[in-house]
Amino acid sequence: MRIGEFELLDSMPELRNPHIIATLTPWIDAGSVGSLSVERLERFMGAEDLGGLVKPGRYFDFTRYRPVMYYEDGKRQMRIPNADLRWAKGPNDHDFIFLHMLEPHSNSEEYVDALVEVIQHLKVQRFCRIGAMYDAVPHTRPLLIMGTLNGQPMENYEGIQGNRRRPYQGPTSIMNLVSERLGQSDIDHMMLMCRLPHYVELEADFAGRTQMLKVICSLYDLPSEYHISRRDTQQYDRVTTEMEKNPQVKSLVARLEADYDARRQRRNPGDGKESADTLPPLPPSVEEFLGELTSLNDGEGN
Repeated sequence: MRIGEFELLDSMPELRNPHIIATLTPWIDAGSVGSLSVERLERFMGAEDLGGLVKPGRYFDFTRYRPVMYYEDGKRQMRIPNADLRWAKGPNDHDFIFLHMLEPHSNSEEYVDALVEVIQHLKVQRFCRIGAMYDAVPHTRPLLIMGTLNGQPMENYEGIQGNRRRPYQGPTSIMNLVSERLGQSDIDHMMLMCRLPHYVELEADFAGRTQMLKVICSLYDLPSEYHISRRDTQQYDRVTTEMEKNPQVKSLVARLEADYDARRQRRNPGDGKESADTLPPLPPSVEEFLGELTSLNDGEGN
C-alpha cells in the first residue's frame, strides 16, 4: 500500500493507539544508545516489518550509507539503507511502531513531508524520539535521562531528569523538524536523551542502553527483562579499572563526581533549574589514554 513516499504492507495490522519510538542515525545517537535500545525492544517484542521508503536513494547517498550484502539460505541478498518502519503488539491499550530514521543528504523538505504523512496516516498518538549525547557526567554515577513531553520538561517520572539547565540554541537535527510538524497536528511528541560521560566515547554504550530501556519500561509498563544486561557494568567496570592506573583521569572523574553530586542536591534559587556546567578540558595525556581505552572497548561484542 502506497502512502506518499512510503510503501506499507498491503495487509496492515490493526494498530491500537500506536506510539512511535524513533531513532536518528548518525545524529544524535552517541554510543548508539537509541539504536541499541530500539533493536533490543524489537527483539524482545517480536517486531515485524511494516514498510519503508519506496526510493530511499532519493534521500540518501549510498556512498555514505552503504548497502549491505549478505547471504540467507544460500542466496545472496542486499539490504538497502532506508527509513524502516516495524511494529509490535503492546501489553496495554496501545501498540508500538519502531522508526529507524537516517539523516537525509538531499530533498530534506520532501523527506520530512513523507515522514509526517505516513505517521499521520498510521494515526499515531505519540512520537517518542530517543538518543544520547555526551556531557560532563561521570561514569561512576547513574546515567541521567533528560525528558520533555510536548516541549515541556517531564517532572515526576521515574529515572527522568525533567528540569533543563538552559534552553538549547544551536545546530539541530531533522528529528526536531519532524517533531515540530507533528506538534502542529496534535500528536504528542516526547524526547528522551541519555547523557553519557564525554571522556569515554564507546561505539556501543551498553550502560546508556540499559538506562534508556529502564525509563522506557517504566513509562510503558514493559517487563524488566527488556533492560537487564551484564554488559553495561562490565564496560564501565573496565573503564574504572583502567582509570585507577592514570592519576589525571582519576582526578578528572573525581571532579565530575563532586559536580554531579552537588547539582543533584542544589538548585539555583528562584528558577528551580540546575546550574549550567561546561565540559572540563582534557590534558593530552588523558586524551591519549582514553583513545586507547575506547579502542579496547569497541572490540567487545554485543
